[in-house]
Amino acid sequence: MAVKKLEPESCIFRSLKDLKKIMKRRGICVSTVPASSEKEIHLSEEELFHNAMKKVREIKEFRKLPVYKKRALPVKRNSSPDGKALRTLEEIVTGKRALNLQQTQEYVEWVNQEYRGGIIKKLREGCYSVQDTLDLHGVIIKEAEAELERFLKEAFTKGYRCIKIIHGRGLRSPNGPVLKKAVVRWLTGRYRKDIVAFVTARQCDGGLGALYVLLS
Repeated sequence: MAVKKLEPESCIFRSLKDLKKIMKRRGICVSTVPASSEKEIHLSEEELFHNAMKKVREIKEFRKLPVYKKRALPVKRNSSPDGKALRTLEEIVTGKRALNLQQTQEYVEWVNQEYRGGIIKKLREGCYSVQDTLDLHGVIIKEAEAELERFLKEAFTKGYRCIKIIHGRGLRSPNGPVLKKAVVRWLTGRYRKDIVAFVTARQCDGGLGALYVLLS
C-alpha cells in the first residue's frame, strides 16, 4: 500500500511565541525568573554570602583537635673536606670543641736531648708551676734580647725551675712573628745548655703567644 506523501504546504508549524498567550488564557502562571532569585538580584555580594552561610553551624568538637607542629627536616651537612674544616672551625669559635694547639702551624716544642722521659708532656700539660713571667710585647729585637738575658740570669740566681716568656704571635706585623722566632733561636742557641725544654703554653696561659720554659 502506497503512503501518501504530504505536500509541504499541508504541514502546520506553530511558533512557540504563542505559547505564553495560550497559557495565560488557560490560567497557567508564567514566570521567566525563579521567585527565589528575583529578590536576590538586588542583593550585594556580602548579603548573598551571609544568606548562604545562615545554616552553617560550628562543630565544637573540632576545637579540641590536637595540632601537631611540622617536624623540621635535618639540614644536610656538607661532607666535603672543606665543609668538615668549616664545621670544626665553627665548633672551636663557639666553644663546642677545644682548640688543639699541637695541630696548628704556630705550635712550638723543643727538648734537650740530654733529658729524657715525659718531661715535655708534663710541661705541655702545665704540670710545672710557673714561677716568673717575662712579657716582651711591644719590645724591639735588640731590647728583647737584653731583657731575656737579664730575666734568665735572675731566674738562675733565684733557682727557678719553670718560667714563662710572652712573645706574642706577630699577627699585626707585616713580617710575621719575628720576635717569636728570635726567642726560639736564642733559647736553642746561646742558652741551650741551661734549658731543659720549652713548649707553647696552654690556652689559659697565653697559648700560641707564649712559651713555658723549663730550666736546668
